[in-house]
Amino acid sequence: MRNEKFVSAEKAASAIEDDSIMGIGGFLGIGSAEEIFLAIEKRFLDEGHPRNITMVHTGGVGDGKSAGANVLAHQGLIKRMIGGHFARMPMLGSMIEQEIIEGYNIPQGILAHLYRESAAGRPRLITKVGLKTFIDPDLGGAKLNSIAKDDIVEKLCIDGEDYLSYKVPKVNLAVIRGTTADEQGNISFENEPLTLEGISIASAAKNNGGTVIVQVEKVVRKGSILPQNVKIPHIMVDYIVVAEDPEKNHRQNYGTYFDPRFTRNDIVIEGTSVKEPMNCRKIIARRAAMCLTADMKVVNFGIGIPEVVASVLNEEGQDSRITTIIESGIVGGVALGNMNFGASLCPDAIIDQTYMFDYIDGGGLDISFLGLAQCDPCGNINVSRFGKKVTGCGGFIDISQNVKNIVFCGTFTAGGLKVDIKDRKLVIAEEGSTRKFINNLQQITFSGDVAVKNNKSVQFVTERAVFRLTKDGLLLTEIAPGIDIEKDILGQMEFRPIISENLKYMDEKIFIDEPMNFTIEGGAYK
Repeated sequence: MRNEKFVSAEKAASAIEDDSIMGIGGFLGIGSAEEIFLAIEKRFLDEGHPRNITMVHTGGVGDGKSAGANVLAHQGLIKRMIGGHFARMPMLGSMIEQEIIEGYNIPQGILAHLYRESAAGRPRLITKVGLKTFIDPDLGGAKLNSIAKDDIVEKLCIDGEDYLSYKVPKVNLAVIRGTTADEQGNISFENEPLTLEGISIASAAKNNGGTVIVQVEKVVRKGSILPQNVKIPHIMVDYIVVAEDPEKNHRQNYGTYFDPRFTRNDIVIEGTSVKEPMNCRKIIARRAAMCLTADMKVVNFGIGIPEVVASVLNEEGQDSRITTIIESGIVGGVALGNMNFGASLCPDAIIDQTYMFDYIDGGGLDISFLGLAQCDPCGNINVSRFGKKVTGCGGFIDISQNVKNIVFCGTFTAGGLKVDIKDRKLVIAEEGSTRKFINNLQQITFSGDVAVKNNKSVQFVTERAVFRLTKDGLLLTEIAPGIDIEKDILGQMEFRPIISENLKYMDEKIFIDEPMNFTIEGGAYK
């Protein structure tokens, strides 16, 4: 007899009640239950239900256009979003900006942990993550618009120290994805590039008296999945939807339907690495790479210029000296970008995102290279909000507040910056129209004050200047050869940094289009 758990996407969508608190899995296209999302949209357009859904999500579940959770962007369907990142969900993000949907931005790692707290019936998650950022009630309380009225983050004092107390959402609807279901309803994730927090979302929904819906690609006989490979046991599953069009709606990520290297490490990666062109990004990445020392073994790279740091290490033959991690749960491998972002080729391990953030929060990460969008005199950074545009912090706050060493990487100005290299010297051919070192930030995503209090090593690397964070503010320690400090640095800042008595030039090898012969040995280069 066929298990009644197996239903069509339309049948599963019909079981969703109004006012549900829905936890969804996904990181771009990884783990995105596309056919279930489409069925929810269709039912809403046909019937006007379900309505007033609160959607909780850790990563941005979408392609940056109209796929993924973007199909749920209809007035009346979603009432509130509590999410980590919104850039890949522009249709929903726009509704937050227009104040149609209540918006709250919670750090990615905190959200992963909140699912676990919800499953265990605990009312609050208490942590220092988010202090003195826009998450802190003193600086906005994670609210993204004026219709977001609930105080979902509170501040309290324990043993004389400040903490944030996050209210735990009572998730009662899980919409998640696996690879295979057996006839009993056990779910495995063997082809999923990430396992994320599927078990936590399912546990929360079941324990809060709700419904768990899982999209899979195929069904096998009972007993075909080894017990240790079951990621979500049948007791936690209500409905299983087998994808009718897996090549379109059950892809490993938006850029790839299936690549075995995303989930295996016994396949040789053929081909040679692509050499990065000699440009502004590479100059920054080369100097940033020099921040590594021999005792830094576990490394994280953010998106953008930080990704180029990884390429530089590869070019210099130093990539084997470190192990990279991605906060979504990947250890080792070759991290991918663009529409395969979030996946890696031949990773050493894939663990649940929840446990990766346990590792990060506890201080396991040695160094992280992160993006630099805006910086103020205190070393505070904004990478999450510019004008009305909702981007979100993602895992930036979790990582930057807990990693031992931080290197922020970015151009000195933005908006049309062009540079040349002549005789091993940097020339500003055209200055950027937008200053990045400014007096006042729209939002604080990284707190310089918290970093100083916790004795973190924080550096800011640009193509023309290197700064270090001190208790008195930014200290200018290096400038690029060929740069006029008054015109090209101080003249392009809204504030005046402290200038080191031992101000140095950045090493000229950075500006030569050939290998630097750099080695990770005490930060030295030979």
